[in-house]
Amino acid sequence: MTPLNQNLAPTALAGAIAMAVAMGFGRFSYTPILPGMMTALGLSPADAGLIASANFIGYLVGAVAAGYGWAAGRERAISLSALAATAMLLLAMGLTSSIVLFSAIRFLAGVASAFTMIFTSAIVLSRALATGNPHVQSIHFGGVGIGIAVSSLMVFLLPAQGFGAFANWQAAWFGGAIIACVGTILVATLLPSGPASGKSTGREKPLVWTRPLFVLTLTYGLFGFGYVITATFLVAMARQGASDHTVEFLAWLITGLSAAISVHLWRRAVPLLGIVGVYLAGLLVEAVGLILVVALPSPYAPLIGGLLLGLTFIMVTAYGLQIGRALAPHSPRKALAFMTAAFGVGQIAGPLVAGWLAEGSGSFTVPTLLAAGVLLFCAALTGLETRRIVAATEA
Repeated sequence: MTPLNQNLAPTALAGAIAMAVAMGFGRFSYTPILPGMMTALGLSPADAGLIASANFIGYLVGAVAAGYGWAAGRERAISLSALAATAMLLLAMGLTSSIVLFSAIRFLAGVASAFTMIFTSAIVLSRALATGNPHVQSIHFGGVGIGIAVSSLMVFLLPAQGFGAFANWQAAWFGGAIIACVGTILVATLLPSGPASGKSTGREKPLVWTRPLFVLTLTYGLFGFGYVITATFLVAMARQGASDHTVEFLAWLITGLSAAISVHLWRRAVPLLGIVGVYLAGLLVEAVGLILVVALPSPYAPLIGGLLLGLTFIMVTAYGLQIGRALAPHSPRKALAFMTAAFGVGQIAGPLVAGWLAEGSGSFTVPTLLAAGVLLFCAALTGLETRRIVAATEA
């Protein structure tokens, strides 16, 4: 197995920190902070879903915008600017109590996270591909899990009464902003100038939509709908019926820690199942995890659900994009951008539907089972098309 050499180590570390800031904090710290916001501000599940969807709308807008050639040669500058914006937007979340402003801030944070995801990945993964080193991808995407785990620990350690005039949930957003600022400085120090082999100097060819690429993009978008319901409301579900905040902390901590090692662990199954087979297996495992969230009693349900969510959602995201790049070798950045956009559409619908169903039914059982059904449909569709997708990636 190819070791991670000294030249690639700073690049992989920069990618991990960038993903921890933009995704672990910029996107997913909303999950552990949300229960405190709902209690202190009287937010309903529908309100929480609306704010979450605003973030995902921003992510979609950012992903679509990133698919055009305007960013060629500017990937590093855009990535760093988006990380700096993430820090400022985290700070802004603690300075308001308006649902409208929350939604506007989370929209902008979604744009920033999409830019960081796409342009940092373009730099980091192209250099990994150029050297054939599989460790870089594991470290890069593992940063999301590290960010999730650190955000969970940060929220748990904050005093229940907050700091001075600021409530606990406000202090959590401020703490995230400080960590994001430090992370941005580290990425600026470590991230190389651009994608390998001068790939940032020219425009890519138009994207050719084949049947395998269309099916993959469809399942990737539906996966965004399925996973995001639990990723948004897992901690809120853990708080229901719990005597203290320990279970919700552990649920999100387990999610983050398992996500951090998920790509590395699943890579061991690639020689046996192939990358498409691993993608399919991830969809099935996550669907089972969602069913267990509502089938098991508390406190086991959120802990097992968090474990299986963490073990799959980063891996499915990472391997889905890798398959997409292989299906569009002449326009990989466009394929990545469109797949991310499809993912974003799913994420927009997920919290809205889940919040509406949860408010109507009084629990998160119905939306969670709906998400599980969607993931099982994705697995079935992928299974039917596996032979064509594999053949296309090997062509």
